[in-house]
Amino acid sequence: MSGFDKTPRGPRAVRRETSDAEDAADLQSNLSDLAGLVVGTLGLEDLLARVATFASRAIPGADGAGVTLLDVSQDSHRVEALAASHPFVSQLDEIQYVTLQEGPCITAARERRTVRSGSLGGERRWPRFGPRVGRLGIHSALSLPLILPGQLVGALNVYARGKDVFDDRAVELGELFASPAAVAVHNAQILTQALALTTQLQAALSSRPVIDQAIGLIRGRSGGTAEEAMDRLRAISQAEHTKVVDVARHLLDEAVGRARARHNRG
Repeated sequence: MSGFDKTPRGPRAVRRETSDAEDAADLQSNLSDLAGLVVGTLGLEDLLARVATFASRAIPGADGAGVTLLDVSQDSHRVEALAASHPFVSQLDEIQYVTLQEGPCITAARERRTVRSGSLGGERRWPRFGPRVGRLGIHSALSLPLILPGQLVGALNVYARGKDVFDDRAVELGELFASPAAVAVHNAQILTQALALTTQLQAALSSRPVIDQAIGLIRGRSGGTAEEAMDRLRAISQAEHTKVVDVARHLLDEAVGRARARHNRG
């Protein structure tokens, strides 16, 4: 007997193999695009939007996708940032996270597992979210947690207008996409936090000379210590609900104004 299987393959089997090959090629192409994202050249929201767009292309049947940075506990969730590939996804995520605070993405993040629904209109797991988005013409959802070892980064939400769109193959490809997506999103998040800290430090460094000059001015008037002068600045800041550096700048401006007035009179 020959070692080759000579059983004829029907058109459906050939189409299935062709479809699988196309899906794999789409996934690889969008993973390459994902790997090509240079963290730092894009803002966090722009990067999340790119990731969402790549996901909508990589997962078969998707009509749109959203990426959310989500801090989830057993009792609550907090959205740090979100972006979408299409405007209707932003509308659905607004309903899920803000209006109703229930839905597949929250469940996926909280339970740290892939969540799928093919008939949102009749979905009992989310009795408010499901029927509402079903009435908007969205019937399928695939939600995947973005997880690093020991850490939840957020979640990826993929939507389709048809029913039962996301089969096991879509789940497999979605999970293959979610792992590197979690790394890209986390790196962007860390860089954004680092840039924010750098901005704060630069602001602090630039404001320090102004505060020191104001302390010297107060000490020249009162004869007190530097600590007492700083306490005076803080007291004014709290009373006027103004930053200490702004209080210091105002005191210096007043002092310069008075000095110029005296000079002009003289």
